[in-house]
Amino acid sequence: MGTPPPHAATPTLPPTYEGRALPRPDEEVVDQGLRFDVDTLLSRRRMLAFLGIGSATLGLAACGAGPGSSAASTSSSAASSAAAGTGSEIPEETAGPYPGDGSNGPNVLEESGIVRSDIRSSFGEMSGTAEGVPMTLELSIADLANGGIPFEGVAVYVWHCTREGGYSLYSDGITDQNYLRGVQVADASGTVRFTSVFPACYDGRWPHIHFEVYPDQAGITDSANVIATSQVALPQDVCATVYAEEGYEASVSNLSGVSLSGDNVFGDDGGASQLATVTGNVRSGYTVTLPVRIDTTTTPTGGGTGGDGAPSGAPGGGNPGGPPR
Repeated sequence: MGTPPPHAATPTLPPTYEGRALPRPDEEVVDQGLRFDVDTLLSRRRMLAFLGIGSATLGLAACGAGPGSSAASTSSSAASSAAAGTGSEIPEETAGPYPGDGSNGPNVLEESGIVRSDIRSSFGEMSGTAEGVPMTLELSIADLANGGIPFEGVAVYVWHCTREGGYSLYSDGITDQNYLRGVQVADASGTVRFTSVFPACYDGRWPHIHFEVYPDQAGITDSANVIATSQVALPQDVCATVYAEEGYEASVSNLSGVSLSGDNVFGDDGGASQLATVTGNVRSGYTVTLPVRIDTTTTPTGGGTGGDGAPSGAPGGGNPGGPPR
């Protein structure tokens, strides 16, 4: 018998990486050249975009940074910082005719005792307590001029109307009260908290809470030091629930006659960045939260005592003793 012919040799396939042939088969993957590296990066970006994963993570992978590397740690910190500063600066709004900051009549910010967390009762030489559904207000202040970090140390002055729709120091019957006004200094997380009562909806305005931000506690006695003036909008469903409670009767019809889109303060954008998140119930109370982003490199354009409407029975702006408007 003759010798059987030898089997045909199996062809050798060129080495590949992620399904692509290596242009330099004898070299390591990291030594395939710039064009190959760029193609690899683009290919991974397309895949991660499909999966919904950010390209920042991809950049670290392409640079060879492992999960425990300093580069990965830096990326995590940067992401956290970016998250804290996400969003635009809160809109500047009017302080309205009842600020109590000295810009239109009385200046409660000069009074000893104004720095407090529970603002339901009057203080100093005044006495009295505002009634209503309990509310905790939490504002988280971010410093956009410094990458959105918590704005520790700023002083936040908050004020709002009673459940009947009046403002202490200004409205008929409560000019001898200074409740529902107070200042807190932001903690390390940039947060201030106030214990209060849920405000009414008075004729012509969407339910809201006023606030001013000052650089520090020492500067609160002069409204010229304000670095931001704005308002918190309250959600309609929560307002409707609260206004079914005793003492809020007038707010039911007032709420039915207004809208966020038609409000003279929130109407330009429907309160997009001023609409609070609210949790809780009428029995245990509500917690109202809002992130407040401030850019101190821009010039404040809010403030002033006009354009906010006036609750019935309260004097108008610019003249503390003037007629309602």
